[in-house]
Amino acid sequence: MDDHSWMYRNSPQGLRRMDYCNSVKGFINFATSIPRNFTDGGIRCPCRKCKNLKFLYQDVVMMHLLTKGFMEDYLCWYAHEELFVPDDSMEEQVVRSNSSASNMHEVGNENSNPYRNMVMDAMRMSEGNVRECPIIEEEPNADAARFFDLLKDSDEPLWDGCTNHNKLSAVAHVFTIKSDHGLSEAGYDKIIEWARSILPEENNLKENFYATKSMMKPLGLGYQKIDICPNFCMLYYLENAKMTECMTCRHSRYKPRTDRGKTLVAYKKLRYFPITPRLQRLFMSPRTAEHITWHQSHHAVDGVMVHPSDGEAWKHFNSVHPHFSAESRNVRLGLCTDGFNSYGSFVAPYSCWPVILTVYNLSPGMCMRPEFMFLSMVIPSPSSPGRNIDVCLHPLIDELTQLWSSGSLTYDISRKQNFVMRATLMWTINDFPAYGMVSGWSMYGKLACPYCMENNKAFTLTNGGKASFFDCHRHLLPPNHKYRKNKNDLFVGRVEKDVAPSCLSGEELFDVVSEYDDIVFGLQSGK
Repeated sequence: MDDHSWMYRNSPQGLRRMDYCNSVKGFINFATSIPRNFTDGGIRCPCRKCKNLKFLYQDVVMMHLLTKGFMEDYLCWYAHEELFVPDDSMEEQVVRSNSSASNMHEVGNENSNPYRNMVMDAMRMSEGNVRECPIIEEEPNADAARFFDLLKDSDEPLWDGCTNHNKLSAVAHVFTIKSDHGLSEAGYDKIIEWARSILPEENNLKENFYATKSMMKPLGLGYQKIDICPNFCMLYYLENAKMTECMTCRHSRYKPRTDRGKTLVAYKKLRYFPITPRLQRLFMSPRTAEHITWHQSHHAVDGVMVHPSDGEAWKHFNSVHPHFSAESRNVRLGLCTDGFNSYGSFVAPYSCWPVILTVYNLSPGMCMRPEFMFLSMVIPSPSSPGRNIDVCLHPLIDELTQLWSSGSLTYDISRKQNFVMRATLMWTINDFPAYGMVSGWSMYGKLACPYCMENNKAFTLTNGGKASFFDCHRHLLPPNHKYRKNKNDLFVGRVEKDVAPSCLSGEELFDVVSEYDDIVFGLQSGK
Protein backbone atom coordinates (compact mmCIF):
# COMPACT_ATOMS: atom_id res chain seq x y z
CA MET A 1 0.00 0.00 0.00
CA ASP A 2 1.43 3.39 -1.02
CA ASP A 3 1.83 6.35 1.35
CA HIS A 4 -1.42 8.34 1.25
CA SER A 5 -0.61 10.82 4.01
CA TRP A 6 -1.03 13.65 1.48
CA MET A 7 -4.78 13.17 1.75
CA TYR A 8 -4.95 14.93 5.12
CA ARG A 9 -2.37 17.71 4.79
CA ASN A 10 -4.15 21.06 4.92
CA SER A 11 -2.55 23.94 3.04
CA PRO A 12 -2.23 27.57 4.25
CA GLN A 13 -5.20 29.93 3.76
CA GLY A 14 -7.46 26.90 3.35
CA LEU A 15 -6.28 26.36 -0.24
CA ARG A 16 -5.24 22.98 -1.62
CA ARG A 17 -1.65 22.71 -2.69
CA MET A 18 -0.80 21.70 -6.22
CA ASP A 19 0.60 18.36 -5.04
CA TYR A 20 -2.78 17.57 -3.46
CA CYS A 21 -4.60 18.32 -6.73
CA ASN A 22 -2.19 16.13 -8.67
CA SER A 23 -2.55 13.33 -6.12
CA VAL A 24 -6.36 13.50 -6.37
CA LYS A 25 -5.99 13.06 -10.12
CA GLY A 26 -3.83 10.03 -9.38
CA PHE A 27 -6.55 8.62 -7.13
CA ILE A 28 -9.16 9.11 -9.87
CA ASN A 29 -6.90 7.38 -12.40
CA PHE A 30 -6.36 4.47 -10.00
CA ALA A 31 -10.07 4.07 -9.22
CA THR A 32 -11.14 4.24 -12.87
CA SER A 33 -8.49 1.74 -13.98
CA ILE A 34 -10.35 -1.11 -12.21
CA PRO A 35 -13.62 -2.13 -13.94
CA ARG A 36 -15.14 -3.51 -10.72
CA ASN A 37 -15.25 0.01 -9.25
CA PHE A 38 -17.89 1.14 -11.73
CA THR A 39 -21.64 1.04 -11.05
CA ASP A 40 -23.95 2.77 -13.54
CA GLY A 41 -20.97 4.66 -14.95
CA GLY A 42 -19.90 6.07 -11.58
CA ILE A 43 -17.40 5.26 -8.83
CA ARG A 44 -17.67 5.54 -5.07
CA CYS A 45 -17.05 9.07 -3.78
CA PRO A 46 -14.81 9.01 -0.64
CA CYS A 47 -15.36 12.66 0.32
CA ARG A 48 -16.31 13.71 3.85
CA LYS A 49 -19.98 13.95 2.90
CA CYS A 50 -20.53 10.92 0.63
CA LYS A 51 -18.27 8.50 2.58
CA ASN A 52 -18.21 5.90 -0.20
CA LEU A 53 -22.00 5.51 -0.07
CA LYS A 54 -22.72 7.25 -3.39
CA PHE A 55 -21.65 6.39 -6.94
CA LEU A 56 -20.85 9.57 -8.87
CA TYR A 57 -19.19 10.44 -12.16
CA GLN A 58 -15.44 11.07 -12.19
CA ASP A 59 -15.60 14.85 -12.53
CA VAL A 60 -18.12 15.11 -9.67
CA VAL A 61 -15.92 12.93 -7.42
CA MET A 62 -12.94 15.13 -8.34
CA MET A 63 -14.83 18.29 -7.39
CA HIS A 64 -16.00 16.78 -4.07
CA LEU A 65 -12.48 15.78 -3.08
CA LEU A 66 -11.06 19.19 -3.97
CA THR A 67 -13.72 21.08 -2.02
CA LYS A 68 -14.61 18.74 0.86
CA GLY A 69 -11.55 16.53 1.25
CA PHE A 70 -11.36 12.80 1.95
CA MET A 71 -13.38 11.01 4.61
CA GLU A 72 -11.61 10.15 7.84
CA ASP A 73 -9.37 7.08 8.13
CA TYR A 74 -9.31 6.25 4.44
CA LEU A 75 -5.56 5.74 4.09
CA CYS A 76 -6.32 2.34 2.59
CA TRP A 77 -8.52 2.67 -0.51
CA TYR A 78 -10.28 -0.60 0.25
CA ALA A 79 -13.56 0.49 -1.33
CA HIS A 80 -11.68 1.07 -4.57
CA GLU A 81 -10.00 -2.36 -4.65
CA GLU A 82 -6.62 -1.37 -3.19
CA LEU A 83 -4.93 -4.27 -1.43
CA PHE A 84 -3.95 -3.71 2.19
CA VAL A 85 -0.36 -4.59 3.21
CA PRO A 86 -0.04 -4.12 7.00
CA ASP A 87 3.16 -3.05 8.74
CA ASP A 88 4.51 -4.83 11.83
CA SER A 89 2.47 -2.81 14.33
CA MET A 90 -0.72 -3.39 12.41
CA GLU A 91 -0.01 -7.12 12.17
CA GLU A 92 0.39 -7.16 15.94
CA GLN A 93 -3.00 -5.49 16.39
CA VAL A 94 -4.62 -7.92 13.98
CA VAL A 95 -3.15 -10.93 15.77
CA ARG A 96 -4.46 -9.63 19.11
CA SER A 97 -7.86 -8.93 17.55
CA ASN A 98 -8.04 -12.41 16.05
CA SER A 99 -6.94 -13.97 19.32
CA SER A 100 -9.74 -12.18 21.16
CA ALA A 101 -12.24 -13.21 18.51
CA SER A 102 -11.05 -16.80 18.77
CA ASN A 103 -11.46 -16.76 22.56
CA MET A 104 -14.95 -15.33 22.24
CA HIS A 105 -15.79 -18.02 19.69
CA GLU A 106 -14.62 -20.72 22.08
CA VAL A 107 -16.73 -19.34 24.90
CA GLY A 108 -19.72 -19.14 22.57
CA ASN A 109 -19.30 -22.80 21.67
CA GLU A 110 -19.44 -23.80 25.34
CA ASN A 111 -22.85 -22.14 25.73
CA SER A 112 -24.36 -22.90 22.36
CA ASN A 113 -27.55 -20.95 21.68
CA PRO A 114 -29.19 -21.77 18.34
CA TYR A 115 -31.34 -18.63 18.46
CA ARG A 116 -28.34 -16.42 19.07
CA ASN A 117 -26.51 -18.25 16.28
CA MET A 118 -29.46 -17.56 14.01
CA VAL A 119 -28.82 -13.84 14.39
CA MET A 120 -25.03 -14.20 14.51
CA ASP A 121 -25.16 -15.97 11.16
CA ALA A 122 -26.78 -12.85 9.80
CA MET A 123 -24.43 -10.22 11.21
CA ARG A 124 -21.28 -11.43 12.98
CA MET A 125 -17.78 -10.98 11.60
CA SER A 126 -16.09 -14.16 10.40
CA GLU A 127 -13.51 -15.11 13.00
CA GLY A 128 -9.98 -16.06 12.12
CA ASN A 129 -9.82 -14.44 8.67
CA VAL A 130 -7.70 -11.36 8.02
CA ARG A 131 -9.17 -9.70 4.98
CA GLU A 132 -7.83 -6.97 2.74
CA CYS A 133 -8.52 -4.11 5.19
CA PRO A 134 -8.98 -5.66 8.65
CA ILE A 135 -8.79 -2.38 10.58
CA ILE A 136 -10.48 0.21 8.38
CA GLU A 137 -14.11 -0.63 7.79
CA GLU A 138 -17.47 1.01 7.15
CA GLU A 139 -20.31 1.23 9.61
CA PRO A 140 -23.35 -0.89 8.67
CA ASN A 141 -26.28 0.98 7.19
CA ALA A 142 -29.48 1.52 9.20
CA ASP A 143 -31.16 -1.70 8.03
CA ALA A 144 -28.12 -3.80 8.85
CA ALA A 145 -27.72 -2.08 12.21
CA ARG A 146 -31.13 -3.39 13.24
CA PHE A 147 -29.64 -6.88 13.14
CA PHE A 148 -27.20 -5.84 15.82
CA ASP A 149 -30.13 -4.75 17.98
CA LEU A 150 -31.71 -8.16 17.50
CA LEU A 151 -28.40 -9.76 18.45
CA LYS A 152 -28.42 -7.73 21.65
CA ASP A 153 -31.93 -8.98 22.39
CA SER A 154 -30.84 -12.57 21.84
CA ASP A 155 -28.30 -12.27 24.66
CA GLU A 156 -30.70 -10.63 27.13
CA PRO A 157 -32.01 -13.24 29.62
CA LEU A 158 -35.73 -13.78 29.99
CA TRP A 159 -35.38 -12.62 33.59
CA ASP A 160 -32.44 -12.04 35.92
CA GLY A 161 -30.91 -15.40 36.70
CA CYS A 162 -32.58 -17.31 33.85
CA THR A 163 -30.12 -19.67 32.14
CA ASN A 164 -32.41 -21.76 29.91
CA HIS A 165 -33.95 -19.06 27.73
CA ASN A 166 -33.37 -15.53 26.56
CA LYS A 167 -35.89 -13.10 25.12
CA LEU A 168 -35.45 -14.23 21.53
CA SER A 169 -35.46 -17.98 22.19
CA ALA A 170 -38.67 -17.75 24.23
CA VAL A 171 -40.45 -15.83 21.48
CA ALA A 172 -39.19 -18.24 18.82
CA HIS A 173 -40.49 -21.24 20.80
CA VAL A 174 -43.98 -19.78 21.19
CA PHE A 175 -44.01 -18.71 17.54
CA THR A 176 -43.22 -22.30 16.56
CA ILE A 177 -46.09 -23.62 18.69
CA LYS A 178 -48.49 -21.12 17.13
CA SER A 179 -47.43 -22.16 13.61
CA ASP A 180 -47.46 -25.92 14.23
CA HIS A 181 -50.88 -25.97 15.87
CA GLY A 182 -52.61 -23.17 13.96
CA LEU A 183 -53.28 -20.93 16.96
CA SER A 184 -55.08 -17.65 16.41
CA GLU A 185 -53.66 -14.33 17.56
CA ALA A 186 -56.13 -14.35 20.45
CA GLY A 187 -54.93 -17.83 21.46
CA TYR A 188 -51.32 -16.67 21.29
CA ASP A 189 -52.08 -13.67 23.51
CA LYS A 190 -53.79 -15.94 26.06
CA ILE A 191 -50.74 -18.20 26.26
CA ILE A 192 -48.43 -15.20 26.70
CA GLU A 193 -50.73 -13.73 29.35
CA TRP A 194 -50.66 -17.00 31.29
CA ALA A 195 -46.88 -17.39 30.89
CA ARG A 196 -46.21 -13.84 32.14
CA SER A 197 -48.38 -14.48 35.18
CA ILE A 198 -46.14 -17.34 36.39
CA LEU A 199 -42.84 -15.65 35.48
CA PRO A 200 -41.07 -13.17 37.77
CA GLU A 201 -42.46 -9.67 37.54
CA GLU A 202 -39.31 -8.26 35.93
CA ASN A 203 -39.43 -10.65 32.97
CA ASN A 204 -38.65 -9.61 29.38
CA LEU A 205 -41.27 -11.69 27.58
CA LYS A 206 -43.20 -9.62 25.04
CA GLU A 207 -46.74 -8.97 26.19
CA ASN A 208 -48.72 -9.85 23.03
CA PHE A 209 -48.56 -10.95 19.41
CA TYR A 210 -48.25 -7.41 18.06
CA ALA A 211 -45.21 -6.63 20.25
CA THR A 212 -43.63 -9.94 19.26
CA LYS A 213 -44.03 -9.21 15.56
CA SER A 214 -42.42 -5.80 16.07
CA MET A 215 -39.45 -7.49 17.71
CA MET A 216 -39.07 -10.10 14.94
CA LYS A 217 -39.58 -7.65 12.08
CA PRO A 218 -35.84 -6.78 11.71
CA LEU A 219 -35.31 -10.39 10.58
CA GLY A 220 -36.94 -9.39 7.30
CA LEU A 221 -39.27 -12.39 7.14
CA GLY A 222 -42.53 -10.53 6.60
CA TYR A 223 -44.89 -10.68 3.64
CA GLN A 224 -47.54 -8.51 2.03
CA LYS A 225 -51.22 -9.36 1.57
CA ILE A 226 -52.51 -7.91 -1.69
CA ASP A 227 -56.17 -8.24 -2.64
CA ILE A 228 -56.79 -9.52 -6.17
CA CYS A 229 -59.86 -9.78 -8.36
CA PRO A 230 -61.27 -13.37 -8.28
CA ASN A 231 -61.13 -13.36 -12.11
CA PHE A 232 -57.48 -12.20 -12.16
CA CYS A 233 -58.38 -8.93 -13.87
CA MET A 234 -56.38 -6.64 -11.59
CA LEU A 235 -54.56 -6.21 -8.28
CA TYR A 236 -55.74 -3.76 -5.65
CA TYR A 237 -52.22 -2.43 -5.52
CA LEU A 238 -50.48 0.98 -5.54
CA GLU A 239 -52.81 3.49 -7.22
CA ASN A 240 -55.68 0.94 -7.17
CA ALA A 241 -55.29 0.01 -3.49
CA LYS A 242 -58.45 1.85 -2.36
CA MET A 243 -60.80 0.60 -5.07
CA THR A 244 -63.73 -1.57 -4.00
CA GLU A 245 -64.67 -3.21 -7.31
CA CYS A 246 -62.80 -4.51 -10.37
CA MET A 247 -62.31 -2.05 -13.24
CA THR A 248 -62.77 -4.82 -15.84
CA CYS A 249 -65.45 -7.24 -14.69
CA ARG A 250 -67.00 -5.05 -11.96
CA HIS A 251 -66.74 -7.89 -9.45
CA SER A 252 -66.84 -6.72 -5.85
CA ARG A 253 -63.54 -6.72 -3.98
CA TYR A 254 -65.04 -7.78 -0.64
CA LYS A 255 -67.42 -10.50 0.41
CA PRO A 256 -70.85 -9.41 1.70
CA ARG A 257 -70.78 -8.68 5.42
CA THR A 258 -73.21 -10.64 7.58
CA ASP A 259 -72.49 -8.53 10.63
CA ARG A 260 -71.83 -4.79 10.68
CA GLY A 261 -69.05 -5.17 13.21
CA LYS A 262 -66.88 -7.53 11.15
CA THR A 263 -63.88 -6.49 9.10
CA LEU A 264 -64.14 -6.47 5.32
CA VAL A 265 -62.83 -9.74 3.84
CA ALA A 266 -61.56 -9.89 0.27
CA TYR A 267 -62.60 -12.69 -2.08
CA LYS A 268 -59.00 -13.51 -2.95
CA LYS A 269 -55.62 -12.53 -1.51
CA LEU A 270 -52.13 -12.74 -3.00
CA ARG A 271 -49.26 -13.38 -0.58
CA TYR A 272 -46.09 -11.60 -1.69
CA PHE A 273 -42.72 -12.13 0.01
CA PRO A 274 -40.29 -9.27 -0.83
CA ILE A 275 -37.06 -10.60 -2.27
CA THR A 276 -34.72 -7.70 -1.41
CA PRO A 277 -34.38 -8.39 2.35
CA ARG A 278 -33.55 -12.05 1.69
CA LEU A 279 -30.92 -11.16 -0.90
CA GLN A 280 -29.41 -8.70 1.57
CA ARG A 281 -29.36 -11.49 4.16
CA LEU A 282 -26.97 -13.46 1.95
CA PHE A 283 -24.41 -10.67 2.31
CA MET A 284 -25.01 -10.25 6.04
CA SER A 285 -24.03 -13.82 6.84
CA PRO A 286 -20.32 -14.77 6.78
CA ARG A 287 -21.33 -18.28 5.75
CA THR A 288 -22.77 -17.12 2.43
CA ALA A 289 -21.28 -13.65 1.68
CA GLU A 290 -18.04 -14.99 0.23
CA HIS A 291 -19.88 -17.55 -1.92
CA ILE A 292 -21.89 -14.88 -3.76
CA THR A 293 -18.86 -14.13 -5.98
CA TRP A 294 -18.19 -17.80 -6.76
CA HIS A 295 -19.42 -17.36 -10.33
CA GLN A 296 -16.51 -15.02 -11.03
CA SER A 297 -13.75 -16.64 -8.98
CA HIS A 298 -14.13 -20.27 -10.10
CA HIS A 299 -11.86 -21.54 -12.86
CA ALA A 300 -13.80 -22.52 -15.96
CA VAL A 301 -12.51 -25.26 -18.27
CA ASP A 302 -12.88 -24.65 -22.00
CA GLY A 303 -15.57 -26.86 -23.48
CA VAL A 304 -16.92 -27.91 -20.08
CA MET A 305 -20.01 -26.27 -18.58
CA VAL A 306 -20.46 -26.86 -14.86
CA HIS A 307 -22.39 -23.68 -14.08
CA PRO A 308 -24.53 -21.18 -16.04
CA SER A 309 -21.64 -18.68 -15.80
CA ASP A 310 -19.70 -20.94 -18.20
CA GLY A 311 -22.41 -20.64 -20.86
CA GLU A 312 -22.68 -18.25 -23.80
CA ALA A 313 -25.81 -16.53 -22.45
CA TRP A 314 -24.01 -15.43 -19.27
CA LYS A 315 -20.99 -14.17 -21.22
CA HIS A 316 -23.19 -12.35 -23.72
CA PHE A 317 -25.02 -10.61 -20.86
CA ASN A 318 -21.66 -9.51 -19.42
CA SER A 319 -20.63 -7.98 -22.73
CA VAL A 320 -23.94 -6.15 -23.18
CA HIS A 321 -24.08 -4.85 -19.58
CA PRO A 322 -20.44 -4.28 -18.52
CA HIS A 323 -21.30 -1.94 -15.63
CA PHE A 324 -23.55 -4.55 -14.04
CA SER A 325 -21.07 -7.40 -14.51
CA ALA A 326 -18.17 -5.28 -13.18
CA GLU A 327 -19.59 -5.72 -9.67
CA SER A 328 -19.33 -9.44 -8.97
CA ARG A 329 -21.71 -9.13 -6.02
CA ASN A 330 -24.63 -8.16 -8.23
CA VAL A 331 -27.19 -10.96 -8.18
CA ARG A 332 -28.30 -13.14 -11.13
CA LEU A 333 -31.70 -14.77 -10.64
CA GLY A 334 -33.79 -17.47 -12.24
CA LEU A 335 -37.58 -17.73 -11.93
CA CYS A 336 -39.64 -20.91 -11.76
CA THR A 337 -43.36 -21.47 -11.27
CA ASP A 338 -45.79 -24.35 -11.60
CA GLY A 339 -49.17 -25.34 -10.22
CA PHE A 340 -49.96 -28.16 -7.83
CA ASN A 341 -52.87 -29.43 -5.78
CA SER A 342 -51.98 -28.73 -2.17
CA TYR A 343 -54.79 -31.01 -0.92
CA GLY A 344 -53.75 -34.12 -2.83
CA SER A 345 -55.16 -35.80 -5.91
CA PHE A 346 -58.20 -37.34 -4.19
CA VAL A 347 -60.10 -34.11 -3.55
CA ALA A 348 -61.69 -31.48 -5.76
CA PRO A 349 -59.27 -29.85 -8.23
CA TYR A 350 -57.38 -26.96 -6.68
CA SER A 351 -54.41 -25.23 -8.30
CA CYS A 352 -51.93 -23.33 -6.11
CA TRP A 353 -49.10 -21.52 -7.91
CA PRO A 354 -45.87 -20.74 -6.00
CA VAL A 355 -43.29 -18.49 -7.71
CA ILE A 356 -39.70 -19.32 -6.75
CA LEU A 357 -36.46 -17.39 -7.39
CA THR A 358 -33.05 -19.04 -7.48
CA VAL A 359 -29.69 -17.26 -6.96
CA TYR A 360 -27.25 -18.34 -9.68
CA ASN A 361 -24.24 -16.51 -8.18
CA LEU A 362 -23.68 -19.51 -5.93
CA SER A 363 -21.89 -22.72 -6.78
CA PRO A 364 -23.86 -25.66 -8.28
CA GLY A 365 -23.86 -27.39 -4.92
CA MET A 366 -25.49 -24.41 -3.21
CA CYS A 367 -27.83 -22.69 -5.68
CA MET A 368 -30.17 -25.71 -5.91
CA ARG A 369 -30.45 -26.20 -2.14
CA PRO A 370 -33.87 -25.36 -0.62
CA GLU A 371 -32.51 -22.59 1.62
CA PHE A 372 -31.34 -20.64 -1.44
CA MET A 373 -34.58 -21.06 -3.41
CA PHE A 374 -36.69 -18.10 -2.35
CA LEU A 375 -40.47 -18.27 -2.41
CA SER A 376 -41.54 -14.85 -3.73
CA MET A 377 -45.32 -15.30 -3.88
CA VAL A 378 -48.18 -17.79 -3.59
CA ILE A 379 -51.09 -17.47 -6.04
CA PRO A 380 -54.14 -19.31 -4.63
CA SER A 381 -57.07 -20.23 -6.80
CA PRO A 382 -59.35 -23.19 -7.45
CA SER A 383 -58.22 -22.91 -11.08
CA SER A 384 -55.05 -21.92 -12.89
CA PRO A 385 -54.52 -18.18 -13.49
CA GLY A 386 -53.57 -18.94 -17.09
CA ARG A 387 -52.05 -16.08 -19.03
CA ASN A 388 -53.41 -13.72 -16.35
CA ILE A 389 -50.42 -14.68 -14.23
CA ASP A 390 -48.90 -11.40 -15.47
CA VAL A 391 -51.35 -9.59 -13.18
CA CYS A 392 -50.11 -11.56 -10.17
CA LEU A 393 -46.44 -10.98 -11.03
CA HIS A 394 -46.85 -7.20 -10.92
CA PRO A 395 -45.28 -6.70 -7.41
CA LEU A 396 -42.35 -8.97 -8.25
CA ILE A 397 -41.74 -7.19 -11.57
CA ASP A 398 -41.78 -3.83 -9.78
CA GLU A 399 -39.23 -5.00 -7.21
CA LEU A 400 -36.96 -6.58 -9.84
CA THR A 401 -37.14 -3.36 -11.87
CA GLN A 402 -36.10 -1.37 -8.82
CA LEU A 403 -33.22 -3.76 -8.09
CA TRP A 404 -32.05 -3.48 -11.71
CA SER A 405 -32.30 0.30 -12.08
CA SER A 406 -31.28 1.75 -8.70
CA GLY A 407 -30.43 -1.25 -6.51
CA SER A 408 -30.53 -1.42 -2.72
CA LEU A 409 -27.92 -0.36 -0.17
CA THR A 410 -26.53 -3.57 1.38
CA TYR A 411 -23.89 -4.36 3.98
CA ASP A 412 -21.32 -6.98 2.93
CA ILE A 413 -19.98 -8.64 6.07
CA SER A 414 -17.11 -10.36 4.23
CA ARG A 415 -15.64 -7.05 2.99
CA LYS A 416 -17.08 -4.91 5.78
CA GLN A 417 -18.49 -2.50 3.23
CA ASN A 418 -21.78 -0.96 2.23
CA PHE A 419 -22.47 -1.28 -1.47
CA VAL A 420 -25.40 -0.89 -3.83
CA MET A 421 -26.68 -4.37 -4.67
CA ARG A 422 -28.37 -4.75 -8.05
CA ALA A 423 -30.11 -7.80 -9.49
CA THR A 424 -31.27 -9.12 -12.83
CA LEU A 425 -33.58 -11.93 -13.92
CA MET A 426 -31.55 -14.12 -16.28
CA TRP A 427 -33.92 -17.02 -17.03
CA THR A 428 -37.37 -18.47 -16.44
CA ILE A 429 -37.55 -22.25 -16.02
CA ASN A 430 -40.91 -23.96 -16.56
CA ASP A 431 -42.60 -26.88 -18.22
CA PHE A 432 -44.23 -26.16 -21.58
CA PRO A 433 -47.73 -25.11 -20.34
CA ALA A 434 -46.27 -22.84 -17.64
CA TYR A 435 -43.81 -21.47 -20.20
CA GLY A 436 -46.77 -20.35 -22.29
CA MET A 437 -48.41 -18.68 -19.29
CA VAL A 438 -45.31 -16.74 -18.24
CA SER A 439 -44.24 -15.74 -21.76
CA GLY A 440 -47.73 -15.04 -23.10
CA TRP A 441 -47.21 -17.34 -26.10
CA SER A 442 -50.10 -19.67 -27.01
CA MET A 443 -49.23 -23.32 -26.50
CA TYR A 444 -52.12 -24.61 -28.59
CA GLY A 445 -52.77 -25.01 -32.31
CA LYS A 446 -50.36 -24.69 -35.22
CA LEU A 447 -48.55 -21.69 -33.69
CA ALA A 448 -47.54 -23.51 -30.52
CA CYS A 449 -43.81 -23.67 -31.39
CA PRO A 450 -42.14 -20.56 -29.85
CA TYR A 451 -39.11 -20.88 -32.17
CA CYS A 452 -40.70 -21.35 -35.60
CA MET A 453 -43.78 -19.22 -34.79
CA GLU A 454 -45.64 -18.40 -38.03
CA ASN A 455 -42.96 -20.17 -40.13
CA ASN A 456 -43.71 -23.61 -38.69
CA LYS A 457 -44.75 -26.63 -40.79
CA ALA A 458 -47.49 -28.00 -38.54
CA PHE A 459 -50.52 -29.58 -40.18
CA THR A 460 -54.00 -30.71 -39.13
CA LEU A 461 -54.75 -34.42 -38.82
CA THR A 462 -57.43 -35.49 -41.29
CA ASN A 463 -59.44 -37.67 -38.92
CA GLY A 464 -58.49 -36.25 -35.52
CA GLY A 465 -58.74 -32.59 -36.46
CA LYS A 466 -55.82 -31.69 -34.19
CA ALA A 467 -52.55 -29.95 -34.98
CA SER A 468 -49.57 -32.24 -35.49
CA PHE A 469 -45.86 -31.38 -35.46
CA PHE A 470 -44.66 -34.69 -36.88
CA ASP A 471 -41.46 -34.21 -38.91
CA CYS A 472 -41.70 -30.42 -38.66
CA HIS A 473 -38.33 -29.62 -37.13
CA ARG A 474 -35.73 -31.23 -39.36
CA HIS A 475 -34.88 -27.79 -40.73
CA LEU A 476 -33.34 -26.99 -37.32
CA LEU A 477 -30.65 -29.64 -37.88
CA PRO A 478 -27.18 -28.75 -39.26
CA PRO A 479 -27.09 -28.48 -43.08
CA ASN A 480 -25.14 -31.74 -43.55
CA HIS A 481 -27.03 -33.82 -40.99
CA LYS A 482 -27.94 -37.31 -42.27
CA TYR A 483 -31.57 -37.07 -41.10
CA ARG A 484 -32.22 -34.24 -43.56
CA LYS A 485 -31.95 -36.75 -46.43
CA ASN A 486 -33.82 -39.58 -44.70
CA LYS A 487 -36.77 -40.50 -47.02
CA ASN A 488 -37.97 -43.66 -45.30
CA ASP A 489 -38.24 -43.23 -41.51
CA LEU A 490 -40.08 -39.88 -41.44
CA PHE A 491 -42.28 -38.44 -44.20
CA VAL A 492 -41.86 -40.79 -47.13
CA GLY A 493 -39.99 -39.17 -49.96
CA ARG A 494 -39.35 -35.84 -48.24
CA VAL A 495 -35.86 -34.30 -48.19
CA GLU A 496 -35.45 -31.28 -45.92
CA LYS A 497 -33.66 -28.36 -47.61
CA ASP A 498 -34.98 -25.38 -45.61
CA VAL A 499 -32.76 -23.58 -43.10
CA ALA A 500 -33.56 -22.80 -39.49
CA PRO A 501 -35.43 -19.52 -38.86
CA SER A 502 -33.40 -16.67 -37.42
CA CYS A 503 -33.97 -15.63 -33.83
CA LEU A 504 -35.61 -12.26 -33.33
CA SER A 505 -33.64 -9.59 -31.49
CA GLY A 506 -35.16 -7.74 -28.58
CA GLU A 507 -35.95 -4.72 -30.76
CA GLU A 508 -37.60 -6.86 -33.45
CA LEU A 509 -39.67 -8.73 -30.88
CA PHE A 510 -40.79 -5.46 -29.30
CA ASP A 511 -41.90 -4.16 -32.71
CA VAL A 512 -44.01 -7.27 -33.24
CA VAL A 513 -45.65 -7.08 -29.81
CA SER A 514 -46.28 -3.33 -30.04
CA GLU A 515 -48.62 -3.91 -33.02
CA TYR A 516 -51.21 -5.49 -30.72
CA ASP A 517 -53.86 -3.45 -28.95
CA ASP A 518 -54.06 -3.20 -25.18
CA ILE A 519 -54.57 -6.64 -23.68
CA VAL A 520 -57.51 -7.07 -21.31
CA PHE A 521 -56.73 -9.51 -18.51
CA GLY A 522 -59.24 -11.64 -16.67
CA LEU A 523 -60.83 -15.09 -16.88
CA GLN A 524 -64.00 -13.55 -18.30
CA SER A 525 -62.37 -11.23 -20.84
CA GLY A 526 -62.42 -13.88 -23.61
CA LYS A 527 -59.36 -12.35 -25.32
